[in-house]
Amino acid sequence: MRSRTEFLPYALPSIDEQEEQAVLEVLRSGWLTTGQRTRQFEQEFAAYTGAPYAVAANSCTAAMHLVLAAWGIGAGDEVITTPLTFCATIEAIEYVGATPVLVDIDPQTANIDPARIESAITARTRVILPVHYGGLPCEMDAIMDIATRYNLKVLEDAAHASGAAYKGRKIGTIGHATAFSFYANKNMTTGEGGMITTPDAELADQCRILSLHGISRDAWKRYTAAGSWYYEVQALGFKYNMPDVLAAIGICQLRKLDAMNARRQHIAAQYHQAFREMGFLTPFPPELPDDRTHVWHLYTVLLNLDALRIGRDQFIEELKARNIGVSVHYIPIHYHPHYRAYGWRKGDFPHTEAYYERTLSLPLYPAMSDQDVADVIEAVHDVGTRFKR
Repeated sequence: MRSRTEFLPYALPSIDEQEEQAVLEVLRSGWLTTGQRTRQFEQEFAAYTGAPYAVAANSCTAAMHLVLAAWGIGAGDEVITTPLTFCATIEAIEYVGATPVLVDIDPQTANIDPARIESAITARTRVILPVHYGGLPCEMDAIMDIATRYNLKVLEDAAHASGAAYKGRKIGTIGHATAFSFYANKNMTTGEGGMITTPDAELADQCRILSLHGISRDAWKRYTAAGSWYYEVQALGFKYNMPDVLAAIGICQLRKLDAMNARRQHIAAQYHQAFREMGFLTPFPPELPDDRTHVWHLYTVLLNLDALRIGRDQFIEELKARNIGVSVHYIPIHYHPHYRAYGWRKGDFPHTEAYYERTLSLPLYPAMSDQDVADVIEAVHDVGTRFKR
């Protein structure tokens, strides 16, 4: 095996002179916070997805919180989601005082299993919050059908899914609202940031108001020639607005998104081809649904632990010793101490738990060279061969 001398990070953003110049222009403009660049980013993101409205926020967590708050979700209400997600999904539900209800995943996709959602619905259920895990869209037709029959709202957590599509429709145009993430390791980034898309003009207006302290529309114009010093606080709001500095990065990133996703898909295809031949692991998902566009925010494999003399955690350490950055997505929600108060216990969500025990996430980002990809494949093969039973 060729010895890799430099550590390959698990994730890196694709930033170049275009983003640098865009930020410099904002810095020199004298207007750094929410303004015309943010509005431009919203308009271009709405046009890209095909959504009628888009509202920028400072994170995907904030975006989900804004939507739930604008819908009036609160104490006594229940929101159905998945245990295989980052804690932010659950925190947004808790922020409004609602109760998260977890539904196990489909083991073929790692997305929430629509067949299990209906049995989790009670008289208190108000929202279904599916997570497009890893960049693979959920089975949205089934989810929307359930929501229609039970008069529920659907808020999609699309933190992993910028550019993904379901049956020819971009994610961001299917549910009643969708929340995107532009965190540093996402398919497109603003450093920190998020976006809401929705077909509902009233929801978009309310989210925009709530994102800036509940102040009346166009509060950002107060210090411009077009604005007025006078403002009114219309609701209990938050400090969730996106500044122009970050929006300028987002505009550049959005214009590169399809190309960056294509590179991700190319790397994923190389991984899939190589890993199908290794009996000690399975590339995930092993087969892609042909009605969805996967944008590969994550590339995960499932270890065949019966074929190995080591567990998942040591496999990760062996890869790190070979200068390959690795992660795990995710520790199931019900494993965390904070959530034990809900009464969830190990064994409640067997598909999620089985997935977690065997999964690891490999580096996948556009800045990776073909040699980087080959190094990852070699390192995985070397560890698996060395520790194979």
